[in-house]
Amino acid sequence: MRVMHFVTGGFSGATQVAVDLCLAARSAGMDVVLVLRRKRRTTLPAKVEALRAQGLDVRVVPGWAHAATVWALRALALEWRPDILVAHGYSEHLWGRYAGLLAQVPRLVHVEHNSRERYTRWRLKQALWLAVRTAATVGVSEGVREQLVARGFPTARCVAIPNGIDLERFPETALVPFAQRAPGIIMAARFARQKDHATLIDAAALLKAQGVTAPVYLAGGGKAGIQKRMQALAAQRGVADQVHFLGPVSDLPQRLMSQQIFVLSTHYEGMPLALVEGMAAGCACVASDVVGVRGVMQPGKTGLLVPEGDAPALAQVLAGLLADPARAASLGAAARAQAVQEYSLAKMHTRYQQLLERVHAHGTP
Repeated sequence: MRVMHFVTGGFSGATQVAVDLCLAARSAGMDVVLVLRRKRRTTLPAKVEALRAQGLDVRVVPGWAHAATVWALRALALEWRPDILVAHGYSEHLWGRYAGLLAQVPRLVHVEHNSRERYTRWRLKQALWLAVRTAATVGVSEGVREQLVARGFPTARCVAIPNGIDLERFPETALVPFAQRAPGIIMAARFARQKDHATLIDAAALLKAQGVTAPVYLAGGGKAGIQKRMQALAAQRGVADQVHFLGPVSDLPQRLMSQQIFVLSTHYEGMPLALVEGMAAGCACVASDVVGVRGVMQPGKTGLLVPEGDAPALAQVLAGLLADPARAASLGAAARAQAVQEYSLAKMHTRYQQLLERVHAHGTP
């Protein structure tokens, strides 16, 4: 079974999932190729070479026009002759499947990585036309699968496969005992419209007004303009000395394991890897109650959910955890156990492998 994965070259969460699946398949001796759609500023040659150094067959196709992408990918598919083409993410799943149809690839699989993709009416019409010519459509969480069905994708062909993370980055031996961690708050997320750093900053200001000055660490890159606005908001709210903008960090697991509380304040998600990493690190996790997040944790047992954009509710939950470290430690331990049991790369790969084998043999999920 030869499998071609097609995804953005922007090295997003979708790219990471595709890379992880290719690495696992390669380790298992499968024939697999990863095709990246070039992004002008973010398809960095060094990153592509790093993937090739790990033994992956990585190709890059043009991204300056949709027709150029489709035609180049079609040529690669005709050359490589995959049994299955897996197209990840919006809008790559459209161009990938058009190319697959033109190259007469026997089976197509579409992976939807977010719960609120910006489908126009015309793009949705194309996606639904492609869906009936696609063997399986994967939502990276149950919430994403439900959104696909609600949009009109064929129910029988829609399945949910949760994303997984590399648990070797969070080994049991490296876990810092909860009592030895700093009573701080960390959020790892790129600065983008999807993420809701503003609500966490507002919550920090409310905590400060109550005399709670726990440090807040914001890790991640993203759009510089949004980060500047968040820095200005922190200054306006009087918490510039309390909220620390770390930028991209290379030692994220260690950062997570040094703090007691992880927050994911967001407007929507597909299946947030950052939240799963916070769980794997043994943090007490708090997240916005939105599609994609809902269902990742067991509310009250392995994490806590707060209404989207509700700074007073977030501040109240954080104050409670900071005042009750025993409860926070219990949530962190349960979160770690759930991440290990449900969200490993090995489990994600096994689920995809089983799906691809069914699709290869029968043409259905």
